[in-house]
Amino acid sequence: MSAVTTESQSTRAITTGGRLEASAGRTRKKLSRPWASIASIIIAFLWTIPTLGLFISSFRPRDQIQSSGWWEFFTNPQVTLENYAQVLQSGTTQLTIVESFVNSIAITIPATVIPLMIASMAAYAFAWIDFKGRNALFIFVFALQIVPIQMALVPLLSSFSRGINLFGVQITTPLAASQGYAQVWIAHTMFALPLAIYLLHNFMSEIPGEIIEAARVDGASRGQIFFRVVLPLTMPAIASVAIFQFLWVWNDLLVALVFADGAAAPITKLLAEITGTRGNDWYLLTAGAFVSIIIPLIVFFSLQRYFVRGLLAGSTKG
Repeated sequence: MSAVTTESQSTRAITTGGRLEASAGRTRKKLSRPWASIASIIIAFLWTIPTLGLFISSFRPRDQIQSSGWWEFFTNPQVTLENYAQVLQSGTTQLTIVESFVNSIAITIPATVIPLMIASMAAYAFAWIDFKGRNALFIFVFALQIVPIQMALVPLLSSFSRGINLFGVQITTPLAASQGYAQVWIAHTMFALPLAIYLLHNFMSEIPGEIIEAARVDGASRGQIFFRVVLPLTMPAIASVAIFQFLWVWNDLLVALVFADGAAAPITKLLAEITGTRGNDWYLLTAGAFVSIIIPLIVFFSLQRYFVRGLLAGSTKG
């Protein structure tokens, strides 16, 4: 009887998976129609124009950048690498541009991995573990997305610097008076969790229930189901969220200004400082933008195939 049940569940899982693949095929067919392709090309062209202008300006002399638009490069082309040389040689009394670049890597990688680990386990619990108050707790987590980051910066900074007052007892945290990366990791993790849990939950909830039941019949525990069944199937969504989180943390300036001070400052903070106290050297940002974009481009093109699959995943239901 158990063998028959297992075979029936496996058959239903395969059938459901076939329906999902057929639905995904219909979605890809709609997206590949001529009108969709034309619209995509127009949007991509309009989106690329500012980036093209910034790239051209990064090779123009300072006086031309400040006196004329980037499109005049085509009528009076003058190329120089002085902007990039100044950016690579810039720095502060505490760190150089190379050190700030390393700081950005040291901040971004843990601030991407840690929330993904927590969010994937939380999303699995919300999607496939039935516990009391699950729906209310998920709504509460989802509602945290509407809380502005600016409202949480001051209380969070106060907790890091003075400790936590719990029932009249002052608890001093190891983060007090520290100038390392831990504060930035915790801040980015807290701000990223609500959206990451919501996105991963939506993806995990679309996994056919027959697959989960078949794994339970085979004797798999919840941990084995999570690591051997759910995680491999959720990898496209995890890669998509990882790309977004990586870009958000890498390009962040607000959290860096509050929590990443001194020798732990990332490249975004250093680029904001090289423009001068009154912004007189703003033209250096044209070259600085492309210096800081190297790592995000590598990450995006490395995970591009997972990123596209993750974006299409939500349209394959039914």
